[in-house]
Amino acid sequence: MSEPTVAIAHDYLTQRGGAERVVLAMHRAFPEAPIYTTLYAPDRTFPEFRDANVVTSGLNKIAPLRREHRLALPMLASTVGRINIRADVVIASTSGWSHGFRTDGRMLVYCHSPARWLYLTDQYVGRRSWRSPRGLAALAVRAPLVRWDRAAAARADHYWANSRVVQTRIHDVYGIDADLLHPPFGIDITGPTARPPQVPEEPFHLLVARLMPYKNVDQVLAAYVGRPERLLVVGDGPMREQLRRAAPPNVAFAPQLDDAHLRWCYQHSSALVAASYEDFGLTVLEAAAYGTPAVALRAGGFLDTVREDVTGVFFDEPSSPAISRALDRLRELPFDRQVISRHAATFDEARFAEELQRSVARFTTG
Repeated sequence: MSEPTVAIAHDYLTQRGGAERVVLAMHRAFPEAPIYTTLYAPDRTFPEFRDANVVTSGLNKIAPLRREHRLALPMLASTVGRINIRADVVIASTSGWSHGFRTDGRMLVYCHSPARWLYLTDQYVGRRSWRSPRGLAALAVRAPLVRWDRAAAARADHYWANSRVVQTRIHDVYGIDADLLHPPFGIDITGPTARPPQVPEEPFHLLVARLMPYKNVDQVLAAYVGRPERLLVVGDGPMREQLRRAAPPNVAFAPQLDDAHLRWCYQHSSALVAASYEDFGLTVLEAAAYGTPAVALRAGGFLDTVREDVTGVFFDEPSSPAISRALDRLRELPFDRQVISRHAATFDEARFAEELQRSVARFTTG
């Protein structure tokens, strides 16, 4: 009997984020599997995708869409709905679109979250939707996209959620009881390190995030006003210039870093700050793999990954006073970096790959 054919699907490969790291882990679990996606910008995502067989939609021929995937939003549902993936099993990594690809085989969905711009629009744009051009655009197309999204979810054979909060969200939105499967922390801790030129003097704190409203980076910057600690912000996004102008002098910025530079930052920082409503939030675990404690919002996926006062401290709202109080609490606690790194090791990639492979076998035998 021949081995089942497996394909991987993802919304778009145009950025370096936690979801893209999860796709790479899927690719390592099934190295022969092609990766289907709507848009692929090799220079804007992780270089490891160059070694994979990436299959794109016709939208990929339009260069502006590769630079800004949000411009393609009105076309993505119809685009993925016209593509049929020929495989015994498709594993779809999705936070919006890839569960809508068609297949004659089984569709197993790994859900990072039901689409934020459909179901958490205010949180996604960082204000009341009707007060934001992006929010108004999302509201204008919401009704037909919700119908499409729920119909696509109903066709799936199996759902995984990446965290408990997403598990609840999947049930509330789709009525589906998803299995919980935490993603691996992604970054290879055995790889080389190199100090980036933008790093401030040690000790310093670290924030790694896309510079978007829901990441609450502005509140983190406000919390560091007048504080003795230094902060390095790693990431890029539409709020870059606004945040640079608002930053106090003890905050430095770096653009998207390659993994060698990022590993150095995780290893040498004294804390990672994470203030957004994350569906899972890989950066907390990536830092923890090096023994670095977290200062995290008590919400979302951080409830699955941070052990309070053992691997980090929480703050209860994404406001500068709450973040500042958590930073004070951080200074009072004696964190054990070995305990933190052992905690991160429980989210290893072998466990994740074994579950994917076991599920593929279950859906293709008998």
